[in-house]
Amino acid sequence: MLNIPYGRQHISQDDVEAVVKTLQAAYLTQGPTVQAFEEAFAQYVDARYAVAVTNGTAALHLCALALGVEPGTKVITTPITFAASANCIRYCGGQVVFADVEPNTALLDIEKVRLLLESHPKGTFSGIIPVDFAGQAVDLASFRALADEYDLWIIEDACHAPGGYFTDGKGMKQRCGNGQFADAAIFSFHPVKHIACGEGGMITTNDREIYEKLLLLRTHGITKDPTQLQENHGGWYYEMQELGFNYRISDINCALGLSQMNRAHARLAKRQAIAKVYDQAFMDTPIRPLTQPLDGGHAYHLYVIQTQERKLLYDQLRAQGVYAQVHYIPVHLQPYYQRLGWRKGDLPVAEEYYEQCLSLPMYPELTLAEQLQVIELTKSSILCEH
Repeated sequence: MLNIPYGRQHISQDDVEAVVKTLQAAYLTQGPTVQAFEEAFAQYVDARYAVAVTNGTAALHLCALALGVEPGTKVITTPITFAASANCIRYCGGQVVFADVEPNTALLDIEKVRLLLESHPKGTFSGIIPVDFAGQAVDLASFRALADEYDLWIIEDACHAPGGYFTDGKGMKQRCGNGQFADAAIFSFHPVKHIACGEGGMITTNDREIYEKLLLLRTHGITKDPTQLQENHGGWYYEMQELGFNYRISDINCALGLSQMNRAHARLAKRQAIAKVYDQAFMDTPIRPLTQPLDGGHAYHLYVIQTQERKLLYDQLRAQGVYAQVHYIPVHLQPYYQRLGWRKGDLPVAEEYYEQCLSLPMYPELTLAEQLQVIELTKSSILCEH
């Protein structure tokens, strides 16, 4: 029987050696490898600043704190995402308001967001959290124009899309997380993501004030920076100036991330090549991949298809050892958010998408032979029902 997951990390000998080198060095945490990883990642996405943290959820939480989310703050986001995209607002006591998604991409629908803003008094909402779902970049230029109209900040959840981009109205490629349109962007280095750290996250921004706030909040709200201290008793002295968190990442994790970044471009190209094989295989069939951009900027964390026979296909693939997955159960239908008043029927496009979506195996080490087996099993399961 096959054993093909929907995603899988790859650890090379170079990765192992990089981690061992760090284990033998002077610092295991709060050392130079963290800053080196931050600088390399900022350069990769064309951002000015980067702050490495323990995971993507911590990155979201710190962004919400830095942007002033507090009890009563209302923030708009998508229901088709991992729960953390919404939970970060709740951690701060804010209120999450979901807007529906586009039917062909499952990205947050800007027209639905516009209608939501127009139907409430100006000042009701404070921010928007769009998600680069599956690796497809949101058109942040359009969201920025809308956000400016209503005086909103933007957190870009780019966990699925390091290396991805969209093409703006001037024909310029805008990399996910480059800070040109979002106040801050966040990434995840979970093992199935493009860059694996074991666990880890990153925040990018072009705003110096946000950057400095993030650095403070990442480490208990404590600083030893002499220029920031209210008093100074000596070289040992520090001050806790904010109620921060211990969201520091270790040098060990960052060593792995730095090593993985050496292969980031090549591995992204492999994901895109795998997607092309799927695209060709499913042409002129009832299997409907999500609509993809024509500019080549999709980062393909996931390859999502839609079919009326999702449950049948899921079960038959698993029976053959192909572990496809569903991304995602709409967040507004989770019991926690239903207790806050959300109900089935509130976001019909997202709910219909959920009934039909399935993520097929997508990772750079997927061989062509394995992919062709996945394709054959998928097509035979679907086509025999038509």
